[in-house]
Amino acid sequence: MCSYVTKKAAVEGSGKGSGGWFRLSSVMTYLDHPYHSPYEHTLNIDFLNEEKGPGARVAVELTPESARELVACIEAALAAAPDLAG
Repeated sequence: MCSYVTKKAAVEGSGKGSGGWFRLSSVMTYLDHPYHSPYEHTLNIDFLNEEKGPGARVAVELTPESARELVACIEAALAAAPDLAG
């Protein structure tokens, strides 16, 4: 089901798009119909550098189960390096 709820956060890091690497400034997440994936609904994640325009974007479409697995992997990686995780 499409929630039309979009969450946005400031981020610091880098992403690699078709033009190479670029700095990231924000990330947006939303549950919607995917553009490319063959699923009914996906959690869509867009990593962006809004100052650089639409070409500075990395998009990901994950099933809800895969998105939860990604969250678990991120939490596990951060927990494994407590000195870096803050």
